[in-house]
Amino acid sequence: MSENHGVQARSAQAWVEQTQSDLIALFEALDGSGQFARDAWRRQGGGGGVTAILTDGALFERAGVNSSAVWGEFDDAALAKIGGEERRFFATGVSVVLHPRNPFVPTLHANFRYFERGGEWWFGGGSDLTPYYPYDDDCRHFHSIWKSVCDRHDAAYYPHFKRWCDEYFYLQHRGEMRGIGGIFFDYVRTEFARDFAFVRDCAEALIHAYAPIAERRRGEPHGDRERAFQLIRRGRYVEFNLIYDRGTAFGLATGGRTESVLMSLPPLARWEYSYEPDPGSKEAQARAYLQPRDWVSPEA
Repeated sequence: MSENHGVQARSAQAWVEQTQSDLIALFEALDGSGQFARDAWRRQGGGGGVTAILTDGALFERAGVNSSAVWGEFDDAALAKIGGEERRFFATGVSVVLHPRNPFVPTLHANFRYFERGGEWWFGGGSDLTPYYPYDDDCRHFHSIWKSVCDRHDAAYYPHFKRWCDEYFYLQHRGEMRGIGGIFFDYVRTEFARDFAFVRDCAEALIHAYAPIAERRRGEPHGDRERAFQLIRRGRYVEFNLIYDRGTAFGLATGGRTESVLMSLPPLARWEYSYEPDPGSKEAQARAYLQPRDWVSPEA
């Protein structure tokens, strides 16, 4: 890291690197057989990161846990895409994408980041769940964990960040959410220690939000029909990441390593022309979950 970066940036980067190692160990244990291969990279202009990929595990068809810390100046093309006038920036973050093999186990995404630009700083992040065959108790569990985390820091966080997640992870051209949401936040800046504590709490809760669901569903029997539907829904995941995702746009615009930026994509996906599930099928029922819903009220 450049000597020009202050204590906050250094603290955030050190936490990102440690959190990546912690999450790798947790997800290897959850998988049961696969191991992450680490690939360090450097960015021309300042910084770099470590991409860790697990392939063909017992649970995960592909899993990625990335860390990065990059800095420098936006060029004209990046500035035009990102907006604003300030060119100098620092960004560090850890991101997770888990693509399970069994269609009944949901895909998980999470990202936690710290950013500095033009003398300002802020935190961002969140986590969302993309089940292919949703279960109400899984959805309630996932959202209840994030509500508990948010409530420990600010009672206003969960309703605000949950709504933001519903709106952000939305495929406008499809008229549907990517999954069943979670929380999404950006530009969180009140007091550094307070906000940093919230982000750390989120990262520590990630395994508790996901592992019970994965363990419940990993043994569900499935066949060609379920696998085909999983690949079609993965196609929608790809559409979101390539069209709307801010992290993908930022990484590519700032000269990030392309393989690392695109590690969030599943190993296999499918697009079927004018696909419509059979009326009344479990695939048709899954579509009802792709609109915003209250998962934490007693009557939900």
